[in-house]
Amino acid sequence: MDFNISIERPEGSPNSGPITVGWFLTSDKGAVLYDPPERVSFRQTNKTHSKSAGRCPGVIQLESRYFMVKCPFDIHLGFGRDDKGKAVLINRAGTASPIRANKLGEVMTLVNEAEWRYPDRPTVQLMLPYCFIADELVYITQLSAFMHYRKEQLPGTIFGGRFPVSIWPRPLMWAFEWHEPEKDLVLKRGEPLFYCQFEGEGPDRPVQVVEAERTPELQTYLEQIGGVVNYVNQTFGLFKAAEAIRPKKLLTPKARE
Repeated sequence: MDFNISIERPEGSPNSGPITVGWFLTSDKGAVLYDPPERVSFRQTNKTHSKSAGRCPGVIQLESRYFMVKCPFDIHLGFGRDDKGKAVLINRAGTASPIRANKLGEVMTLVNEAEWRYPDRPTVQLMLPYCFIADELVYITQLSAFMHYRKEQLPGTIFGGRFPVSIWPRPLMWAFEWHEPEKDLVLKRGEPLFYCQFEGEGPDRPVQVVEAERTPELQTYLEQIGGVVNYVNQTFGLFKAAEAIRPKKLLTPKARE
């Protein structure tokens, strides 16, 4: 018995062509620090042999569907406890740190110990202004930069996440679970921090990521759904309410001269 499946998307239909995802920074403060997301692509690879991995369509297809966000800061932290037993972060770089001591806490925070998933694994969060949007149903998955090799491995794992950016655009953060708190956490500016994968209708459709304008409509919508995690649990239950107030169009590609 044979089964044949054919998918037709007439040209010009809402779900034909590439899936377009927009990215923007929620604030212009220090915007020069934050590089645009990049498609994961390993160009400097051996492609001379017809059977090399660099020419494998499966490998190329996989790599092309991940977008990389780079680390904007040089950070060297240790974990410890004060004389009262309270968990604290230690700036190992000291006076050599590129980030002033009074600014470090604005970008990297230690999660309240009561909220850790495991009592022996501290959780830290790196606050970022990256936000993604789409005007059709698109889910983002945030995951570790697993295709980039680190000579010095991180002493833990990042928290992944998955949610619909078409309904719930929100600033991303880098959340880290410190499995070996006796080892330092070292992040370097320009190194891959995490990947983003985007899923829409049709796994065969390519994805393009473009810089988006922070239009008044988009800004208003962000304010309407922003910060609700501080007041309710299970924010996914608010998706229907968010859809009801969402403008029809949020994504306006940024014009470049």
